[in-house]
Amino acid sequence: MWMRIVSIGNDGFDTLRERNCFYVDKTDFIREWWESEDKVTLIARPRRFGKTLNMNMLDCFFSIQYGGRGDLFDGLSIWSYESYRELQGTYPVIFLTFADVKSGTYEAAVTRIKQNLTELYNRNEFLLKGDLLNEKEKQQYDRVRPDMKNEDAEIAVRSMMGYLNRYYGKKVVILLDEYDTPLQEAYIGGYWKEMSAFIRSMFNAMFKTNPYLERAVMTGITRVSKESIFSDLNNLQVVTTTSELYAAAFGFTEEEVFAALDEAEMSDRKEQVRSWYDGFTFGARRDIYNPWSITKYLDSKRLETYWANTSSNALVSKLIRESAPDVKMAMEDLLENKSIETPIDEEIVFEELEDNSEAIWSLLLASGYLRVESVSAFGEEKDTSYRLALTNLEIRKVFGRMVRGWFKKASARYNDFIKALLVNNVGYMNQYMNRMTQEVFSFFDTGKHPSGQTEPERFYHGFVLGLIADSGLDYNITSNRESGLGRYDVVMEPNDKEKDAYVFEFKVKVPDTEDTLEETLERALAQIEDKNYDAVLAARGIPKERIRHYGFAFEGKRVLIGSDDIPLL
Repeated sequence: MWMRIVSIGNDGFDTLRERNCFYVDKTDFIREWWESEDKVTLIARPRRFGKTLNMNMLDCFFSIQYGGRGDLFDGLSIWSYESYRELQGTYPVIFLTFADVKSGTYEAAVTRIKQNLTELYNRNEFLLKGDLLNEKEKQQYDRVRPDMKNEDAEIAVRSMMGYLNRYYGKKVVILLDEYDTPLQEAYIGGYWKEMSAFIRSMFNAMFKTNPYLERAVMTGITRVSKESIFSDLNNLQVVTTTSELYAAAFGFTEEEVFAALDEAEMSDRKEQVRSWYDGFTFGARRDIYNPWSITKYLDSKRLETYWANTSSNALVSKLIRESAPDVKMAMEDLLENKSIETPIDEEIVFEELEDNSEAIWSLLLASGYLRVESVSAFGEEKDTSYRLALTNLEIRKVFGRMVRGWFKKASARYNDFIKALLVNNVGYMNQYMNRMTQEVFSFFDTGKHPSGQTEPERFYHGFVLGLIADSGLDYNITSNRESGLGRYDVVMEPNDKEKDAYVFEFKVKVPDTEDTLEETLERALAQIEDKNYDAVLAARGIPKERIRHYGFAFEGKRVLIGSDDIPLL
């Protein structure tokens, strides 16, 4: 019988242990990291992968504030080592988080960081007692407040490390959680240069040749380029999703997941859980599960897209919407359960994200949306190529919803288009579609020179496919399948054979051969007939008179829809 409480959203190691809540033992990470002797370690892992809990665990283990709290680790892996029992609670620790630095402007974001620094100083006001600090140092202490100058904020952590070192006689352990949150927000908000300069100055003071620093761990989602914020740091150990270090320290292994299911008396659901939530790969480990999804499932016992619902996905959404056509084509392949092959540079250069598709795939890999299926070398210099796929069923569902969500920015409803289609109201379909293209295509890159290229046709294809997806309960919708003498774009086959079936063909206007969109439309309708795309429907017993043909002709944001049996007005 399941005895431990599944505490949702609780990333406090001490409270989880004190209240006997569900916890998967990751304390061997303490030993593994400490014995590495690395001065500054940056660990990049996707959202909701236990980063904050592990950082809290490190705080509880090393911090003098938790001295004598060996009970928190009793029965866990680390407590089997006598030397580590003696190490517990013996270091001054500064634990900071940038997770809450999410602001639309540079000024607001920096103020939030300054508030966090103010809270750090407030927690350590005991340092002001006695004569530990001289008058100048006390004045510096008093200047640390939300409205302080940037110069004071940039050196605040280093100064505090000096004070703690003097008070305790030991160097300081620094824990910085979600270090890259303000940087991602800055990129989205348009103040990247200002924020990266501020963070770079702060990190230089904290980590470069700092005599008060014992060790440091930073966690985040991305490995931000060295040139951006780590340009002067030569003591940085970077651990990404492809690294072997700490591969099982963040996330649940399959063994750990299956043990939890056994404890919860849900052993019969292992295969379902694997199909939904397995698939993350860290280094050579290919059996990693997202802890948030598993914990939520243990609590609710329902298979849902838990992990995806924890973020607005703003950066990923922005990049794919504004990306080149080849990225959108690759996304279509991924959603169809295919894989893509591309070089990867895990050092994210935010300045290149808009123009470099490799940088986009690197970000998606770091964020957990993609997994590495295989790695190969190519070319004379043996460059590395990665075969990538969507991580699991949960992620595939997330991306489907994300794409549909983009189109919901338009004021018109999906159902209006579907209703017009099902009653063959071509006039309203044209009115609707042109309104949608004006509202939605304005923030989509549909190709600078669309005519004569297949990429924009695939983009429009995916756009319309998203519109009709809501009719899936009544129709079987297929795309890019063989029928007759070619491959149709979209077919809607009714589950009720008494209803109409639909064949769609998409064409982009070719200026060299077509003067008007009407000519492009005629070409689309003619292809349906010439290639006999009706064949697959006829083979399933749908009579010719119940099969309707629709052509979609596009030129930039202009669209013309027509049917071979309904004249254009």
